[in-house]
Amino acid sequence: MSTVTNDPIRAYIVSEFLAGEDAEDLTDDFDLIESTVVNSLGLVRLISWISETYGIPVDDIPLEPAAYRTLADIRGFVGRAAPAGV
Repeated sequence: MSTVTNDPIRAYIVSEFLAGEDAEDLTDDFDLIESTVVNSLGLVRLISWISETYGIPVDDIPLEPAAYRTLADIRGFVGRAAPAGV
């Protein structure tokens, strides 16, 4: 059974890549790349979602997987790159 969360990044990862898992079970330091939860196609989907959700131009988003290894990495990038007020 899925749990609703107020963390949109965690909710997106769980809904798109970990269907059926409890969102709260995904820890901030879980390696999404090494565990193959997010593969190369998933990375493209994640980058597209980040761009649309946070108003960050795709050209300003790094394409290297290391930037998206963990929820903490993704949140850090979004926090630095998102326009104020998003």
